[in-house]
Amino acid sequence: MTSSSPSPSLVILTGAGISAESGIDTFRDKDGIWSKIDYRDVATPEGFMRNPARVHDFYNRRRRRMKGIRPNAAHHALARLEAEWKGEFLLVTQNIDDLHESAGSKKLIHMHGELGGALCQACGARRRWPDDMSINSQCPSCEATGFMRPDVVWFGEMPYHMDRIYRALGAAGTFISIGTSGNVYPAADFVVEARHADARTIELNLEPSEGVDVFHQAIHGRATEIVPAFVERLLAQA
Repeated sequence: MTSSSPSPSLVILTGAGISAESGIDTFRDKDGIWSKIDYRDVATPEGFMRNPARVHDFYNRRRRRMKGIRPNAAHHALARLEAEWKGEFLLVTQNIDDLHESAGSKKLIHMHGELGGALCQACGARRRWPDDMSINSQCPSCEATGFMRPDVVWFGEMPYHMDRIYRALGAAGTFISIGTSGNVYPAADFVVEARHADARTIELNLEPSEGVDVFHQAIHGRATEIVPAFVERLLAQA
């Protein structure tokens, strides 16, 4: 690619692996959250109906812990890439933390929602909610009590903004998957969608994902090391 040619559209997917080095627990690893807690109790609509107090406690603890966590070199590298990339750019994250935003990313989609957000099941209103939530929390929009829940996508629910994501994948020149296990759908199929669009596909991950063979290129190692180095090379070629 020469400096006079336009940069192709770039779509990046990030998963738990990019935030792990900041101190965020992963979910599906050997010692991840789901090895200690049954996801059906705290991450499904049915679990929330059975015991909303338990679900609120689970997310309250995670929300409090986030207040002391900062983005790492990989988050900062992607924010730099967004700022310097000359073509279309979209960052899609499966993470519900706010580390991408804290690093400076703006062209960002949280496909699984946000830990610092609240959703009212009575009126559908969404808003920022940085503090604890309980069964007694009142919706500021409709004033209903007992209907507030974390604005995160639970098992069995449809991820957010899928139409926009698939449009971007269909126009992508390059697709990069960072820190994902490759076994969570529909995100696990994004590489296939990108290849159908003739995009170049690259995996950056601590270890080979389940779908590593579908990618044109794979680089494995710690996110804080391989992501900044890859961004440096990519920008040098643009």
